Amino acid sequence: QVQLVESGGGLVTAGGSLRLSCAASGRTFSNLGMGWFRQAPGKERQFVAACNWSGGNIYYADSVKGRFTISRDNAKNSVYLQMNGLKPEDTAVYYCAATRRFVSTTTSDYAYWGQGTQVTVSL
Repeated sequence: QVQLVESGGGLVTAGGSLRLSCAASGRTFSNLGMGWFRQAPGKERQFVAACNWSGGNIYYADSVKGRFTISRDNAKNSVYLQMNGLKPEDTAVYYCAATRRFVSTTTSDYAYWGQGTQVTVSL
């Protein structure tokens, strides 16, 4: 169906920046929504950002608004997450996800997930 591969995670100090990438392959749909989620050990998976691939609907979690930017390159079937002003509480495994539904902030709406990339922010 849809395969997703994330890259770009790493270890940074507080205030630093990272750019995550997600490459999609397989069948896509005109209404495919793309999202970024994160999960810390022992915690539930948390919404970070989402956008639709054909429109201008973009959503951010309050905790990252103004610091993170989601973008896409439809020609490359890719979605990106630019993370600036990173904080220790941003530490988590970050997952790229795709949904055949309209763009959503809800984890259960996404049927396809990447393997995740670790982001660690130290003081």
